[in-house]
Amino acid sequence: MNCQDYMEIALKQAKKAFERDEVPVGAIVVNPQDGTIISRAGNGGEHGRNACAHAEIEAMNKACRKLKQNRLWGMELYVTLEPCTMCAAAISMMRISKVYFGAIDEKGGAVVSGVRFFDAPTCHHRPKVEGGVLEEECAEILKQFFKNKRQKGTPKEHLEKSNIEK
Repeated sequence: MNCQDYMEIALKQAKKAFERDEVPVGAIVVNPQDGTIISRAGNGGEHGRNACAHAEIEAMNKACRKLKQNRLWGMELYVTLEPCTMCAAAISMMRISKVYFGAIDEKGGAVVSGVRFFDAPTCHHRPKVEGGVLEEECAEILKQFFKNKRQKGTPKEHLEKSNIEK
């Protein structure tokens, strides 16, 4: 599989978050040695009653539990939206080797936007970063979600009416 294939899988997690009325961000942790997907997650912060339940954090926590370790040395993270400062710090602490992200988050991103966390001299570990993977698809689901928030109806109805592929 290539990075676009993995991002498609992360997008499926974002679509599941959309259906749960969560901000539609999805993430997966991959072992690049053999291509195994270690974990998958979508945002859960709104209805999960935990503002820190971002897709990246959830996916990394699941991967640590599955692998029975506290760091993710050599693992790669695919996420549909540029990580925020909290997630960038967690990525650094988890020792993720490479981050692939979809849409740029000019307002809340912290990798190529905003504080550029990995460029800070106090950053403990700097993963390689590749942005813009399936950028349009990743941005579209977010645009649709926030557009729907301004309209009436259920998240599932909005997804069915949108041009976002299931």
